Amino acid sequence: MNDQAFSGQPFRRLIWLLPAAFALHIAEEYLGGFPAWVTNVVGGSFNNLAFAINNAVFMTLMLTLTAWTSKSGSRRSAFLLIVWASGNIFWDGLFHVLMTAAKDRFSPGLITSSILYMPISLVVGWSCVQSRTLSVAAFIGAALCGLAQFAFVVWYGLFHFALP
Repeated sequence: MNDQAFSGQPFRRLIWLLPAAFALHIAEEYLGGFPAWVTNVVGGSFNNLAFAINNAVFMTLMLTLTAWTSKSGSRRSAFLLIVWASGNIFWDGLFHVLMTAAKDRFSPGLITSSILYMPISLVVGWSCVQSRTLSVAAFIGAALCGLAQFAFVVWYGLFHFALP
């Protein structure tokens, strides 16, 4: 990947919506009892400690990638941010919508997923491609890598990793 800097000023400002939406989503999930929902409705194994650790690490990564991309304008940083953000925002948003429908039970996190995650994902994605920060192919590749990362997090984090 060519790692020349890109100008994309609107993109470099818009990406700050990602950690802001993520923070609101974490709060909604916590207040709504997401760990208990995973355990009781989805059939996974999740608790408040695992929720706190996961989200502290995930938010740290989101903020680090956002700051790096915003400051450097590096295409590599933008690619990695899109991978991480698509997994934690776009694909997670679809997860909440689809699981609510599939389980016929409200998923804690559905409101921020629907109202914030989907529109912000579309705006940031459009800005990324429009500003030529990433090519369409690179953007799609990043989003697909984000899907793989999200699938692994769900598989491992909700069904195979349990903290006492």
